[in-house]
Amino acid sequence: MGGIAAVLYGGLAYIVFLASFLYAIAFVGNLPVPKTIDSGEPGSVIVALVVNTLLLGLFAIQHSVMARPAFKRWWTRFVPHAVERTTYVLLASLVLVLLYWQWRPMPEIVWSVSHPVLVAVLQAIFWAGWITVLVSTFLINHFELFGLSQVFARLTGRELPAPIFRTPLFYKWVRHPLYLGFLLAFWSAPTMTVGHLLFAAGTTGYILIAIYLEERDLIDLFGDQYRRYRKQVAMLIPWPARQVPPLSPADKLERR
Repeated sequence: MGGIAAVLYGGLAYIVFLASFLYAIAFVGNLPVPKTIDSGEPGSVIVALVVNTLLLGLFAIQHSVMARPAFKRWWTRFVPHAVERTTYVLLASLVLVLLYWQWRPMPEIVWSVSHPVLVAVLQAIFWAGWITVLVSTFLINHFELFGLSQVFARLTGRELPAPIFRTPLFYKWVRHPLYLGFLLAFWSAPTMTVGHLLFAAGTTGYILIAIYLEERDLIDLFGDQYRRYRKQVAMLIPWPARQVPPLSPADKLERR
């Protein structure tokens, strides 16, 4: 019964995540949905700035704190290991829903592109960013990232395999293609309003902090393998791989 409950909980959390992810595309891109980043009646600029900054801060804190190994060790004293990731995904999705709901428009225009070719290029980059995000989740194991693998393992009574260091497809060009995809999507706006700029700048700052924390955890997990990878492959901007010394015998043994 516990395994069935975990799967149902995991499935519900995944549906909420999927809905919040799809809504994020419309929210940032000002597509036809009830509330977007620039829709609504504008009010006080100061109030909008404070509210929106708090919403972005809440999102950043929830994501960063709950993703850290130390927090997970404490958190799983109360939450079963099988649904730890599911709970993280559900709370992250609900924080996003709160952000969509309470976001205050700041419609003053920072820049506006009117040339049809440039507009088409920016829109293409916008969609390429979201596709990069989605593909990157599958490259690193989409279903484990969003908690489904864990709850199904609980149902079948098996253990998930230990993490293996891999660099599939995009990860051969940049270390964080998922974050790169978000940056492309957030900044590729033919019309950039103050509110959109605040959102893009705030999420960019969070992404840079998240990369620092995430890479520290990855070094703890994979050691010299990740240090070598970090020296060889750029963080966000695709560049040709840099030459680094060959793996030592100990590294080769670890990679096997």
